[in-house]
Amino acid sequence: MFLDELTPFVKELTAHPAAFLGGLASGLLRLNLSDDPVKSWLSTQGATPSSGGGVGSAHSRNGDGPQSIAID
Repeated sequence: MFLDELTPFVKELTAHPAAFLGGLASGLLRLNLSDDPVKSWLSTQGATPSSGGGVGSAHSRNGDGPQSIAID
């Protein structure tokens, strides 16, 4: 049962180990792909970060704090 859940993890790791470990490290370190050091390194490598970004993406935020709404 537990091995069935790890199968996709192992398949991705064996298929593309460098990309998988790089994504894992950036996720663990909570690196934002739109920030300058990572963005400039990715552009020199020939990759373009997706505009969808993660949770901290500037495109996904509608404001900096709580917003009030009016319910009629």
